[in-house]
Amino acid sequence: MASEELAQKLQRRLQLEESGAAAAVGAGEAAAKGEEPPAAGDEAARSCLTGSAGAELSAKLCRRQDINEGAAQPRRAAVFNPYTEFKEFSRRQIKDMERMFRLYDSGRDGYIDLMELKLMMEKLGAPQTHLGLKNMIKEVDEDFDGKLSFREFLLIFHKAAAGELEEDSGLLTLAKLSEIDVSIEGVKGAKNFFEAKVQALSSASKFEAEIKAEQDERKREEEERKHRRAAFRELKSAFTQ
Repeated sequence: MASEELAQKLQRRLQLEESGAAAAVGAGEAAAKGEEPPAAGDEAARSCLTGSAGAELSAKLCRRQDINEGAAQPRRAAVFNPYTEFKEFSRRQIKDMERMFRLYDSGRDGYIDLMELKLMMEKLGAPQTHLGLKNMIKEVDEDFDGKLSFREFLLIFHKAAAGELEEDSGLLTLAKLSEIDVSIEGVKGAKNFFEAKVQALSSASKFEAEIKAEQDERKREEEERKHRRAAFRELKSAFTQ
């Protein structure tokens, strides 16, 4: 990906330099013919563009060389943990949101694009116009890529729970129709510091209880599978005797 981007920038710079050279030739021909040469402002603009592209390309090449030589470290994207970033929601709520996100991420690329959002709103019984869908994405599109990541999807429910969405917002409609309870459970709304501490401890205890409940549920399912396998073996041995 980086090499492709570098190749595109090199090609762009060559095009700019060629256009500058062509302009110089054109000016010479115009002078020979007694015609007026190109305006100085046009040449200055082209020179500025070439210089800017050259400086940016030089900076990228220097950084790439530093990384290769071990003098610099490549930038790594921060790991997103929904449970620590969106503490106002319980594990079960976040898992429900994740299931909903995956349900409509039909491309399985980790994003909900405009067409997938269109299908989601239709399934929820609140179809939106093309412009309405674009505005919905725009409200939480932090990286301006025109689609919703899982973090941006969680932001919808975060804003809905915090009362940050307008009544006529399509995102508020999505949150209300999703059948996911987004009532505030964390330290939001606490009247003072001590109440906030009590609510934070309560939230942490509930978080741990949910983890234990999930573990108990998995153990119970495993026990049931063992019983079914044992019963099947007994039935099989009875037929083979």
